[in-house]
Amino acid sequence: MSSDTVPTFDSSNFTTDSYVVRNEKPWGYELHFAQADLPYMIKLMHINAGHRQSLQIHDKKQETYVLIKGRAAVLWEDNTGTMVETELKPFVGYKTVVGQKHRLIGITDCDIMEGSSPEAGTTWRLEDDYERPDETPEQRMKEREK
Repeated sequence: MSSDTVPTFDSSNFTTDSYVVRNEKPWGYELHFAQADLPYMIKLMHINAGHRQSLQIHDKKQETYVLIKGRAAVLWEDNTGTMVETELKPFVGYKTVVGQKHRLIGITDCDIMEGSSPEAGTTWRLEDDYERPDETPEQRMKEREK
C-alpha cells in the first residue's frame, strides 16, 4: 500500500494518556485498564486465596480469562447444563458466553486477566458469598462511586 492511499484522520480525539482504576471487591480487587465508554474491557482480577466470585450470568457480556499468577479455577456450565470445575492453566484462554453460568475461584492468591465486551447489562448473582445484589447498570455506578 502506498502512502498516497492512506486516509487522513481527525487527530483531535487522539490521546497519549494512560489509564488504570482500582475497584475493591470483597474477594480481592480489580484493575480496569479500559475506560467504561470503550467497546471492550480489559482488567486484572486479583482473587484472594479461598475466595470466589459470585455464581453469575450476564445478559450482554462475554469474557475471556487468562491466569497470570497463582492457582485458580472456574466453575461453569457446560453445553449439557451441568456445572463443572476447571483449574485454569497459566497463559491459556478460557471464555464464557452470554447466558452461561460461571464463577471464578481463588485456589491461592491469583491474578487473572479478563478481556470482555463492555461492562453493560445485568449480571445476575445466583449465589454470592458476600450477599451482594445483582449488578445492574445503576448498581455498577454506585459500587464504583465508593
